[in-house]
Amino acid sequence: MPDQESGSSDSFLGDSRLTIAKRDVASLSREKTIILALVIQLFIAAFSSFLVVGLTSLYDPGSVEASGIDIGVSGDATAELEDAAAAVDGVEVTPYADRAEAMAGFQARTVRGLVHAETVGGEIRVTATVPEGSIESTLVVVQLRSVLEELERTERIDRSDFLDAPPVTLPAETSSSPYFGFTYTVLVPLLLFLPPFISGSIAVDAITEEIERGTLELLRVAPVSLVDIVDGKALGMAILAPLQAILWIVLLGANGIAIRNVPALVLLVAATAVLVVVFGIVLGLLTGKRQQAQLLYSVLVLGAFGALALLPEHLATVAAKLAVGSATTVTIATVAGVTLSAVVGYAAMRRYVTRIDTERY
Repeated sequence: MPDQESGSSDSFLGDSRLTIAKRDVASLSREKTIILALVIQLFIAAFSSFLVVGLTSLYDPGSVEASGIDIGVSGDATAELEDAAAAVDGVEVTPYADRAEAMAGFQARTVRGLVHAETVGGEIRVTATVPEGSIESTLVVVQLRSVLEELERTERIDRSDFLDAPPVTLPAETSSSPYFGFTYTVLVPLLLFLPPFISGSIAVDAITEEIERGTLELLRVAPVSLVDIVDGKALGMAILAPLQAILWIVLLGANGIAIRNVPALVLLVAATAVLVVVFGIVLGLLTGKRQQAQLLYSVLVLGAFGALALLPEHLATVAAKLAVGSATTVTIATVAGVTLSAVVGYAAMRRYVTRIDTERY
């Protein structure tokens, strides 16, 4: 008979945790900021094949073809600059007699950039001028960089006879797509790791609002402990991130972006979500105040994510390698380490909650 009562009690507690989780998830529909963040992520994932073209122009401006950029050149090395510019697509050169005349043309917007090159002691010294603070200036800088790199390459070849030893042969050039790099090193990690951070932030609110409104004590009127309440809230928040990750992966696949090692990626996202949710709940219980807990959460989580660069592989790198199908032993070990940390962290949180004097709330 006692065994039956115990089993019934355990089942009830399990249902209570699930009820708390459902209530917290359902309450998210009233949070406009959270809904907006989810809609933005959904839009990015759903239309990634279109957005990646525009976003790549910010990630790698050199990937955007800028035809017809007119560059003014002056100085005694004008001929060398003209030869270098001729080898760069999308650059037209306007020579000027001196620097003052070239600057006048730049200020009159006859040319979009200006390069003054003088030969001093056998060296070509270059001074470049571009428009200030605009997207145009970024494109001009990219094109000027290409011209100067071509000038450097040409000068190295022309002066190779003066070297004491022959120069090292350069490897053959390989073509690479900036869209591939942007998709797997920026877009995929962004979509995968934003949900855990949002879940942790929601967990902070879920705990602190109960404390500030005095509803935590009402929850405890039911035959559930504080541990059960925390379990329910953690379950509701932690499960959202991997579900979102699965949806984003499906939408990326629908846009022609192949994602490999999906189970490992979902596990990584779930473990990260558990870690940040645990951290958010503990902060909420420690402070009891929403604003203070949210500030600490934001600062410390962002700092911790940056500090992960000290690992052999950053979590963003791990996600990129898994998604592209080039996981290494270190990559798999990192996933395992994060998962183990999540299990240990959750157990430590539950142990901490059992020691809390609920009268303080």
